[in-house]
Amino acid sequence: MKNNLKVVFFGTPVFAAPVLNELVDNGYNVVGIFAGSGPMELKANEYGIRLFKPVSLKKEEDVFEQFKILDPDICIVAAYGKIIPSRYLNVPKHGFVNVHPSILPKYRGPSPVQTAILNGDPALQQADAYGKTNHSLSDETGTETGVTIMLMDDQIDHGPILAQKIYNLQPTICNLHASQELFKLGAKLLVETLPEYISGKIKPEPQDHSRATFTKIFSRIDGQINWIEPAEKIYNKIRALNPEPGTWTTWKGKVINITTCLNSLSKNQGSSILISPPCDEKKMDEVVYPRVAAETPGTVKKIGGNIAVATGKYYLALDLIQLEGKKKTDAKSFINGHPDFVGSILE
Repeated sequence: MKNNLKVVFFGTPVFAAPVLNELVDNGYNVVGIFAGSGPMELKANEYGIRLFKPVSLKKEEDVFEQFKILDPDICIVAAYGKIIPSRYLNVPKHGFVNVHPSILPKYRGPSPVQTAILNGDPALQQADAYGKTNHSLSDETGTETGVTIMLMDDQIDHGPILAQKIYNLQPTICNLHASQELFKLGAKLLVETLPEYISGKIKPEPQDHSRATFTKIFSRIDGQINWIEPAEKIYNKIRALNPEPGTWTTWKGKVINITTCLNSLSKNQGSSILISPPCDEKKMDEVVYPRVAAETPGTVKKIGGNIAVATGKYYLALDLIQLEGKKKTDAKSFINGHPDFVGSILE
């Protein structure tokens, strides 16, 4: 179905592509794409849409003049990664609509998916606050987050809400896969919402700013593992901070990147853990074994066929690791070349 609305799309990473795809597939007239190099550049070439790659929207006056010439009716934003100045926001008749992967006002800012996984969020109580579509798509236990379709203003993730939908992330999912799922969900919700917004059937609802929480850009130092923490907390960190900025520990003075691990869950509230499939969903037999209470956190053990590390509570079984200067390998293969890894203490 052809839609006469002229749309300019702002989005950079690969997981923002489903939003652009849905707009094109639903007949929206996308007249420009603002992004960096990479996946969106390929998409612009595929669709024959003009691509803009500004370093700074604030400083590049010629880019703003070209944006005005496009004369968009509405702009759609999905993980653009740059500050959009107020003068841009005032150009399109229907404003800027943002696809944000959290249930706002929770987790405003640059890392809502990472922060939700890191915190291991339970069900979100504010999901019903706006009376929007917000049912869960999964009955399995996991981290609950969601997507918000919102109008942008001159503050970060501060504008009124058009629609929301909560989503229960699988308990083994990593940041990259979670972002892909949430933006696919957000893309569908966006094209369901836009016609009702444009026609005036949806009234934008202000956020409850008193309940706002904020996220940050994670740095390399945030990825250092503290083995005194419980296994579940470390496991969440590994899922949240990979592939970027990564999680790591040190062994014999060298950095070891911990890329993925196996899910560690307490069983019957006793002193044991359940080893279950990691993020890539490969299957393996469940292995249950005790946590030795006197073990020093960071101690590497070979248990039940797995390479595990003692934490403040339970073991954490390693999957893929990478010693600095070396290639990534699975933990079991790593000990073939480094037999002294077992029994050592990671720091």
